[in-house]
Formats: sequence, structure tokens, C-alpha cells
Amino acid sequence: MASQRFERSSTSAEPEFTTASLPDIVFMLLIFFMVATVLRETNVKVRTKLPQAEALTKLDQKRLVTKLYIGPLKKGEKKGETAIQISDALIENRSTIAQIMYNKLQEQPNMIVSMKVDKESEMKVVNQVQQQLREANALKINYSSNREGPPPS
Repeated sequence: MASQRFERSSTSAEPEFTTASLPDIVFMLLIFFMVATVLRETNVKVRTKLPQAEALTKLDQKRLVTKLYIGPLKKGEKKGETAIQISDALIENRSTIAQIMYNKLQEQPNMIVSMKVDKESEMKVVNQVQQQLREANALKINYSSNREGPPPS
């Protein structure tokens, strides 16, 4: 007689991992990160008390705007000295403004430069910045100001 081998059938199979609730979990994580994320704001290191104006036009597309600040430094060892800030970066050498703005213009051809100039800033510095913007061919310029008197209700 031939020896018969009996194989034991495995009844202890591993349970399957259910993925039915996976989309719910992913959706909840997505909502959590959307709510918990703080959008980055510009850290302005330059004081800008804007001049008053009668007629103002609001910019429609703020995502195309690069902000350029001119005014006295708020703090540090050179406090009170007229400085230039583009977005988050303080500009040490004014002759580099043209290259910086040219690079930004290559990334975003429809870019608008919004100049926020302190009303007590030296006009010589503003003229130098305007020259640098011309060299960079950044000709879409907006000058920011405050509305004269109380806003209309």
C-alpha cells in the first residue's frame, strides 16, 4: 500500500485589508491640510506711509503683482535709512534691481510692479528704481496710495 499523505487545509488565512473607507480618509486629510495651512504673507521690513490720492483704481488680478517697497528701514543698525524691498528681500545694491525684475518678468510676462513708496522717501531713490525698472523692461507700474478722507459708505 502506498502511503498517503494528508495535507492539512489551511483555514487560518489572513484576513483581507478593506479599502472601502480609504477615499473618506484621504478626503478628510485633504480638508484638514487646507484648513490648517497658513498662506505666506510678505514680511515688510520697510516703513511705507502712503500718500493720499483722490482717484484710485483697484487692481483686479493680484496674483500678477510684484510688490516693491521704498522707505526707511523699520529696525536694525541702519534704521531710518531709505531702503528698497522687493517681495521679501531687502535690496542692498540698487543696480541689481533690473536683473531681479527682468527674471521675474521672464517667469510672469504680464507682471505688474506695485510700488509702495513712503511719502517721506527721497525722490532720488524712487527715480533710480524707475530707471532700473525701465532697463528690465518692467513698464507696467502701479503706484499705491491711500484714499483721501474717509472712504465712501
